[in-house]
Amino acid sequence: MIDLHYFPTPNGWKVSIALEELALPYRIVPCNIARGDQFEPAFLEISPNNRMPAIVDHDPIGGGEPISVFESGAILQYLADKTGRLMPEDPRRRVQVLEWMYWQMANQGPMCGQAGHFRNYAPEPIPYAIDRYTREARRLYEVLDKRLEGREFIVDELSMADILCWPWIPMRDHHGQTLDDLPHLRRWFEACGERPAFVRGFEAGAELVADMADGLDDEAKKNLFGDRDG
Repeated sequence: MIDLHYFPTPNGWKVSIALEELALPYRIVPCNIARGDQFEPAFLEISPNNRMPAIVDHDPIGGGEPISVFESGAILQYLADKTGRLMPEDPRRRVQVLEWMYWQMANQGPMCGQAGHFRNYAPEPIPYAIDRYTREARRLYEVLDKRLEGREFIVDELSMADILCWPWIPMRDHHGQTLDDLPHLRRWFEACGERPAFVRGFEAGAELVADMADGLDDEAKKNLFGDRDG
């Protein structure tokens, strides 16, 4: 059994989708980042950067004590190693999967996250920041669209690269983006989104955001955007 410390966000969806694709038994341990669960001492023991998701694998390869992993990219690589799936054995294709996984962690996630923040949550509009991150998000959407031309998946067959990149695309309106003129990206996004495991992983824990239906209150903004005291 794997404990998934989780809240339904793009980074959280990466792990829930991966666990569903791998058919690994897991249970969700809610980590309500809007209410500050990520700052609790017990959570910081497994995720010292006070960010979810994180996992605790109670049945690691080789047995022994449970293994905890934080950072979504590291979690997906761990799960691929654990199962021998969604990561090619061929060294050339494996390198490509790892390249796109690191691309997501270093580029797509951070840049789209900043675009979403400055477009939607900044206390006051900062035109330079909005323009800078919206344009960079557009560039990255175009990079992925070009990569997917003539390919069913990012590296020929479904891999951890697809599972890492896909969950940020549902938030495209948040980033000021559209798929209307990105046909390869749109086709891939829609095809992946129809996979039963993607559907289940994307819907996992949806009830956890019920109290945010009317937007973020002041407490949530402090917890999410690093404005807490101490």
